[in-house]
Parts: sequence; structure tokens; C-alpha cells
Amino acid sequence: MIEIDPGDTVTIHSVSGSPSETSRNPAHSIRPELQAIHAALAPLPGPHILTGPIHVRGAKPGDALRVEILDVRLRDDWGFNIIRTGKGALLHDFTRDETLHLTIDRKAGTITTPWGMVMPARPFFGIMATAPKLEHGRLTSIIPGYFGGNMDNRELTAGSILYLPVSVEGALFSAGDGHASQGDGEVCLTAVETGLSGTLKIDVISGAQLAMPYAETANHLITMAFDADLQEAMQEALRLAIQMIVERTHLTSVQAYSLCSMAADVRITQVVNVKKGVHTMIPKALIAQGVRDV
Repeated sequence: MIEIDPGDTVTIHSVSGSPSETSRNPAHSIRPELQAIHAALAPLPGPHILTGPIHVRGAKPGDALRVEILDVRLRDDWGFNIIRTGKGALLHDFTRDETLHLTIDRKAGTITTPWGMVMPARPFFGIMATAPKLEHGRLTSIIPGYFGGNMDNRELTAGSILYLPVSVEGALFSAGDGHASQGDGEVCLTAVETGLSGTLKIDVISGAQLAMPYAETANHLITMAFDADLQEAMQEALRLAIQMIVERTHLTSVQAYSLCSMAADVRITQVVNVKKGVHTMIPKALIAQGVRDV
């Protein structure tokens, strides 16, 4: 664990993959730290290897972390994607486990599939989290929640800002589950899992009383919700969007509901992490037109 002051900038390096998921291709470089983790933790206690925690001095329950993602870079020259029987969006359609290894060209910012297609990389951390409430004990890294966690939101790339509730002293921020690329939904179970390096500026918003994570990009505000029922997750993400619009503009809830239908995008974040995720993309340009007078 390291300690930082509010407003400090940190660089986080991540690794990904269990021994069975690690590439055997001699053209791919396997980091010594990943091998050391495999040797020290056999078997691995879970599917995700996280970097952290980071103790933010002065952060206390009821505050929020403001995590500005200044940069996210590809760290490794390979990644993997897996299909597991009984998991993913199509639980019963695929009856054989598969592990694909992909080649990453960090300089070009591209990913090559085993069947020869080349796609652009769009790296982001699938997991960014504060520690959960003490009374909730030790939680799996698989299921996202009010603390963030395994959100797998592809909008959280360089240039975005994530806001997370603080539930314990120091916030105890962690990140990992690096993705070189992912589609909304992450349908087969994983993205292009890989190691990343991210530079983050972490600040504290005192007394924010934030119930759920939200984010912003250059052009959008983003509300997020998670539930085992996709319909429930959608409805909660939409309610949070309406609430955000009402709080920031002179619009009524009825008008905000209409605006969401006319201009906001309700997107499926992921459907594979037990609790499914939905996020609502609200155009900032429209919010600016209705800013509430102070």
C-alpha cells in the first residue's frame, strides 16, 4: 500500500492472466512480475490481479474520489480472450472452453486476432474501485457495486473522470483488469485482457455523499447502475440520469425524462459479471444550455 495526498498523480502498472491464460507464444514477452505472482499465489485466489490499495490521506466515509484518467497505455505485447462453458451472455450455446491469444502492437496501437483481423486498441482498466464498507466484509472482484469495481465501462479511457464513493478511511483505491479493447456488453466473458500502465490524478471531494459511481468524458456525463436483472440496472441508470439532469439544470423530472429519450444513450456496459451493468450517456452540450442559475 502507498499513501498519497489529495491531488497527487500516480502511475499504476497492471498485469493480467492466470497460468492457464498466459501466452505460450515465444514471440510474446511474459513479465517477470506476472510469473512471480503465479509462483507466490498458486492457485490464484480469483480471476483478477489488482494493483493497490492506494491510501488517500484525509479521505473519509461520505467523501468521493475524483479520479482523472490522464493516460492509459498498453504495457504488454499480447492479450487473451476466453470463453467458459456456462458463462457469458450465451450460457448454453458454446459447450467448449476456449482461450485465444492476441498479438498487440503497442507502437501502432493495434491488436491482431488469431484469424488475422486487425483492430484498434482502446485501453482502459476494467476495474477501478474504492474499498467497500467494512460491514460488507471481503467481496469478490467479479461483481461491481457502489464502490465501482468490475464495471468494465469502455468509456473510462484516457481523458475521462471517474467519481467513486468513499466508504472507509483513506478510500483504499485499487485498479486492474486491463483491457486493450472491449465492446459494450463484453458478451463472451472477457475483453482483450492485458497489462496496462495508467497515470491518474486522484482528488477528494469532501462530503459528496455519493451513492453510486458516475463519470464524465469531454462530451458526456455518464451514470451507471448494476443489478442481476438487466431491466433493473437499466431503470436505475436512467433514474440516476434524470436526477443528475434535474440537479444541474432548471429542468423538471418530466422534462429530464423526455430529454433522455430524445438525446441520451442508454447502453449495456457488460452482461457477464453476475450483476449486469448499464450506463447512460448524457450530452454535456445540452446540460450547458439548461444550467441552473446559482
